[in-house]
Amino acid sequence: MKYDVIVLGSGPGGYVTAIRASQLGLKTAVVEREELGGICLNWGCIPTKALLKSANVFEYIEHAEDYGISVAKPKADFDGMVKRSRNVADGMSKGVTFLMKKNNIDVIMGDGKLLPGKKIEVTSSDGTKTSLDANHIVIATGARSRHLPSMPQDGKKIVGYREAMTLKKQPKKMVVVGSGAIGVEFAYFYNAIGTEVTVVEYVDRIVPVEDKEVSKQLERTFKKAGIKIMTNSEVTGVDASGKGCKVAVKTKKGEETLDCDLVLSAAGVVSNIENIGLEECGIVHDGGKIVVDEYYATNIPGYYAIGDCVPGPALAHVASAEGITCVEKIAGQSPEPIDYGNIPGCTYCFPEVASVGMTEDDAKDAGHEIKVGKFPFSASGKASASGHKDGFVKLIFDAKYGELLGGHLIGANVTEMIAEIVALRKLETTGHELIKTIHPHPTLSEAVMEAAAAAYDEVIHL
Repeated sequence: MKYDVIVLGSGPGGYVTAIRASQLGLKTAVVEREELGGICLNWGCIPTKALLKSANVFEYIEHAEDYGISVAKPKADFDGMVKRSRNVADGMSKGVTFLMKKNNIDVIMGDGKLLPGKKIEVTSSDGTKTSLDANHIVIATGARSRHLPSMPQDGKKIVGYREAMTLKKQPKKMVVVGSGAIGVEFAYFYNAIGTEVTVVEYVDRIVPVEDKEVSKQLERTFKKAGIKIMTNSEVTGVDASGKGCKVAVKTKKGEETLDCDLVLSAAGVVSNIENIGLEECGIVHDGGKIVVDEYYATNIPGYYAIGDCVPGPALAHVASAEGITCVEKIAGQSPEPIDYGNIPGCTYCFPEVASVGMTEDDAKDAGHEIKVGKFPFSASGKASASGHKDGFVKLIFDAKYGELLGGHLIGANVTEMIAEIVALRKLETTGHELIKTIHPHPTLSEAVMEAAAAAYDEVIHL
């Protein structure tokens, strides 16, 4: 069987790559060993957001009186939340199946292994082997939860994100190790529905890739909600031999032991590049990532790689963009290489966190003379009306040229607001141009305009 393009993996990088290849007139196939849509649709982005929405609705009901509504005391139906999450994921996966058929893409289920000569050997569940040929092969095998030696995951008491969203029983006490997006999202979800949550972070602040002021705001809100935060702390071991777990944590003050029912390891991900034929084909990889050029070609002609298995942010939208860029180049077009300095990052706990570009410290370290504008949602009419006044919009501008260097948001719905700032940076919009861009009132998006005005001492509502 001969194809123009074969994509190994069908996550948000792989299936988008395949669809764009088909749109460009290339005969395309996808090889998938588990479920169409990959981790993102089935065990990551989508089902976790469904869980978070359930927690958000539960909190709304708990605070109904704040909105002048009287209701009986609500009870979280943990099984119902998990079931809804799985139903949402199943629906999205079926949607990808539809898109494959619509775009005439062949789907071959089984374990794929790269072979020299631009071939893939697929082993099906019954052991049958099939050889596929292509002019171009795109590797999109994604990543999985990182296992730490100090707490080997057993899938029961010490779990990764995959098990954390399908637990049979809601834990009473939970320790989350790591405070990146995965860690804080699960910390918020379980705390919101009544689990006692402790977050352990190795460095000096939670969500450490974000601007420091965002980290401080999220920590304050989490602590107010009852989440215990332990920074500058390291889990040195977990004893899961008893009914629950005893978590040994090394802190600046000494060793501390935490008792809990469940430990969630949220210390990042590791790429799926083992046993897929890289060595047999001579494809270079370094530090657990496949080495590629700006159009995602490997060192071996005809083989490409995108998404979590190459260097760069391990984000679904990045993988999709990389796949589109890759196949457009294959098809003879002239796509613009991706600007990795303008990639938005979103964290869907509550309050939400969204950012793009340089933090304040990054800008200073890069030698920029900067103007910083910050507008709190406490001064926003829409935020007051909605009942969610925590958070702010913070914008960083180059003082000399007015370039928007970075945007950092924390608050309700900010993951929907960040795209404006990404577009403004893409279009090289200046601070003054943003100030003069009329925003509708009352909206949360006004805070973006007001933050820009604050940077230039023109803010009205502060």
